Amino acid sequence: MEPDPALGAVKTYRYLRVALVALVVLLFAAVALEWWATGRSCVQGSISAYFHTPVQAVFVGVLVTMGVCLIALKGNTEAEDILLNIAGMLAPGVAFVPTAEVGACRSVPFVVADVPARVANNMQALFVAGALVGLAVFAIARREAAGGGLGRWERLGLVGTVLLLGGGAAWFYVDRELFLSLAHGFAAVPMFLCIIAVIWLNGRDAQQSVRAGAAPAANVRYVAAYRGISTAMLVALVVTVVVSLATRSSSLVLWVEVVLITLFAVFWVVQTAELWSKGLRRG
Repeated sequence: MEPDPALGAVKTYRYLRVALVALVVLLFAAVALEWWATGRSCVQGSISAYFHTPVQAVFVGVLVTMGVCLIALKGNTEAEDILLNIAGMLAPGVAFVPTAEVGACRSVPFVVADVPARVANNMQALFVAGALVGLAVFAIARREAAGGGLGRWERLGLVGTVLLLGGGAAWFYVDRELFLSLAHGFAAVPMFLCIIAVIWLNGRDAQQSVRAGAAPAANVRYVAAYRGISTAMLVALVVTVVVSLATRSSSLVLWVEVVLITLFAVFWVVQTAELWSKGLRRG
């Protein structure tokens, strides 16, 4: 019996979404184990600050893998797909440029590492890989266009990729010191804003599908879920930024980030449930 390509595609979407949830569990488990190893007496000021603890490898690995998953996932709409790609491109930047906050809570003595050298190596490798992938995507898009030229969304996606990679590289080479101090936040905040926009678009798209009769009326519960998650994530992100700027270091930032990342995982659980047998809403 020949395998069904459509079923294979549905399973691929399903597994990618489940993988994103599993990555959140992996990150939280690593942080919890580090907290336990400190005698449960203290926590870092933020999730990102755990980069400077034994959690580092998991933190970097989770963000890089999340980036790949977000880029690999096809959005239900062209706008959603571009937002997922942007979030996926930003995720490795969050991982490779650590937060300046080191914190005092760790299970082992802090070892001073050559952060500038590490960032220089990792980011330049990311720029090279991003440029090559961008060229490959451009070639594939032109081939699929079959001489008809690239569509509006393809052009927009390619321009966004060039601006993101080019802007990041220019900042990196022109002002390395400022890049080291600010790039982590400048990548993290837009990454989450893209995800929030993706969730909001899912609510709008799910509602349109119900109204058009393409989805059962019972699916209106997913509309409410997407709207609630996107709103809660936006509030959590704003609180995180405000508290971080006001205090520079506070365990409140950590707990708000925990809420933010948990809601990120909840979204993928909800979308997996809604699209379990379809893969894409309009597939």
